[in-house]
Amino acid sequence: MIAKYVPLKIAVATVLVASGFAASSASAQQPATPPRPQAMGRFVQPEPINFDDHVGWTQIFDGKSLANWDGPSDVWSYENGAIVGKSSPEHPSGTTNIIWKGGEPANFILKLEMKLEGAGANGGVQYRSHLKPPTMRTPPPDATEEIKKRILDGQALAQKHAKWNMTGYQADFDYANRYSGQLYEQDTPRGIIAWRGQVVSTEGGKKPTLLAMLGNPDEMKTFIKPDEWNQVEIIADGNALTHIINGHVMSVLVDTDAAYSQAKGLIALEIEGGGVLKISHRNIWLKQLP
Repeated sequence: MIAKYVPLKIAVATVLVASGFAASSASAQQPATPPRPQAMGRFVQPEPINFDDHVGWTQIFDGKSLANWDGPSDVWSYENGAIVGKSSPEHPSGTTNIIWKGGEPANFILKLEMKLEGAGANGGVQYRSHLKPPTMRTPPPDATEEIKKRILDGQALAQKHAKWNMTGYQADFDYANRYSGQLYEQDTPRGIIAWRGQVVSTEGGKKPTLLAMLGNPDEMKTFIKPDEWNQVEIIADGNALTHIINGHVMSVLVDTDAAYSQAKGLIALEIEGGGVLKISHRNIWLKQLP
């Protein structure tokens, strides 16, 4: 279902607006904001964004409890002002979510801080997403016993946490920063649609089209900090979806594929990955857009 068609010139303008919105982000994690060019005549430079400005925003995590959030209690907990997901070989999480129960936003800006700990940590933010029974698969006949066990163990966890299984857009984030910033579609055939550094458009019946590059993906990942708090912003406005990390636009998708594009849906936090890992989220705020 498509919210509204966004012509290419508007999509490009959206990218430019998002880039300006993000590039001026003032954060303790970023260098001091460089001096702005002097305004000329009646033209005035925009002010740097204040991540702590909450006028017009709704706090969707109270910083004190998991009120209005729902996820498997063996994975998710409240800890030191954050929503925390944990996994270990002894108590693996599998791929699962904690879901905000406050509604299904359509057009909005979402901002939060995330911190990933543990080399295998992999998570992200689901948005405009929906609940879906987990997809079960049979191990291939020629698979080794180790691979068969891994598949069957994963399916057992998926069944255990089936209540929270989701499909839909995801702002990806992983400890190794292989995928951080990209737009991944959870549990659909499309998978990764806009990689870090890309502006991509989609149409029904066609392969995605690369409209532009935002930067070198390997250089862009240096803006993302493992083991530290990172500021994440998601802009979902009509068909235009923008991911920002620490004041840098990471990816943009203009999604007009009617078979997959979603106009609204659930917001959730995801965890997956192997080994001992911890993913923390705090300062979660939502601003509705027209």
